[in-house]
Order: sequence, then structure tokens, then C-alpha cells
Amino acid sequence: MEEKTDKQLYKEFLFGSKESFEEIVIRHKDSIIYFIQKYVKSIDIAEDLAQDVFVYMLINKRSYKFEYSLKTYLYTIAKSKALNYIKREKRIVALDEMQFDDLQELEEKVFKNEIAENLKNSIKKLKIEYQNAIYLADIEGLSYKEIGHILKKTESGVKVLIHRARKTLEKIVKEEAYKYEN
Repeated sequence: MEEKTDKQLYKEFLFGSKESFEEIVIRHKDSIIYFIQKYVKSIDIAEDLAQDVFVYMLINKRSYKFEYSLKTYLYTIAKSKALNYIKREKRIVALDEMQFDDLQELEEKVFKNEIAENLKNSIKKLKIEYQNAIYLADIEGLSYKEIGHILKKTESGVKVLIHRARKTLEKIVKEEAYKYEN
């Protein structure tokens, strides 16, 4: 039996299937928590906000218009919840200081040895905008259109952002490798 797509599950959810809603939550919960955690820097708060994302989806089930992937829709809500939390708590977090706390997924995709630690440190040196672009494109595999929707940028703006992020990361990695060799 083939696995149902997110959109198929969502349509079933619209017609009252609790099982379909639960499957959507299971599929996306961990990545939503990880994404939110980059903003709020607390796993407990990220878990609570991720739950809020799914509660929002449950209460406002007719809001999703199927124009973008469900994943894009969920990340858009997640970003909004995280930013609202930061504002509400009056904890102004310098976006440039946000960092990836858990790069296990990236390490598995890119390097499986000590170079992964160097890459992790290099990514931490990127602006948060670049970190998010790399995460959404390279880890989550979202399209430029989906990333643009989440980051509120045009598709061409996303292409430029990702290109600059990768170029900057490449430069940092080369500089770190040069320091290591000498």
C-alpha cells in the first residue's frame, strides 16, 4: 500500500479523519520543533509552540489553500508562532546570534567524519537569514517557491539568498581549513 501524500491526508482531515490529522502531526512534528528551536533556543518552548502550530491547523483547518505544500504552510505558521513568542516575552534575540544547536541531520547529509564539526562551527558564523535558507533548502528540501513563501521573499530573492549563503559558507569553510592546516 502506497503512503498517502500530505495533501491527501489533509483532504481526509477536512472530511473529519482524526487518523489523517494524527499522521500529519507525526510526519512533521520533529522538524517543526527543530525549526522553532532555532528561534527560541529552548526545546521545551519549541515543543509547546509546535503543539500550537498543530492546534492552529486543527482550529483553522479551512485556512490551508493547497497552493503550497503542507510543509510550507506548517513552517509559515511555525515561524509566525516563534516570532510572536519572542515579541510576547519581550526577549529580543539578536538574529545574528541565533545558531544551529543540533546539526545531526546536516552532518549525516554532508559529512560523516570530523569535517562535520568544522562545518557546524562555520554555519554558526552565518547570518540567521543564511542559516535558515540553508536549512530549508538543503535539510528540508523545500523548493525556492516554498522557501520564498516562508521567508517572505520572491523566488529570485531566495535563489540569490541561497547562493550567497552557500558562497559565504564555502569561504568560511576554506578559511577554517586553511587555519587548521597551518
